Amino acid sequence: MAEAHLTGTHHAGKIIRTGGCQCGHVRYEITAAPRALYVCHCRECQKQSASAFGISVIVDSADLRLIKGELRRWSRPSDSGNVVECFFCALCGSRLWHGDKERDATVSVKGGSLDQPPDLGNAVHIWTRRKLPGVPIPPDAAQFPGEPEE
Repeated sequence: MAEAHLTGTHHAGKIIRTGGCQCGHVRYEITAAPRALYVCHCRECQKQSASAFGISVIVDSADLRLIKGELRRWSRPSDSGNVVECFFCALCGSRLWHGDKERDATVSVKGGSLDQPPDLGNAVHIWTRRKLPGVPIPPDAAQFPGEPEE
């Protein structure tokens, strides 16, 4: 799988990526390089992002730290049949990540919540069978019609 490329600042030898919600109430930091970068074309990501796709930056839960603010949780079934734990700002409702960082080994940070948006050049495109008509996928991009395990 292609390494996810995100820009960030260095702090005490660690890469720091910061992000937060739309209103600024919630802030977080990521202290290590992401494991993967996905562009998800599933219907749920389209609804969640109110756009053509969702951007998922997969990080180790131990590398994600809530700096300030209050989160709310909402659970929903996913297209793959699993339950997704969705965390969002208690004030403005911006989705910040999926996965319970206290329980799960990794979480999926929503790419649009990062202060410096990710470069999607090496992103893996998933759930392409649900892609909106007219949305191009780079011809050399790794892509899967559903989950990457398919």
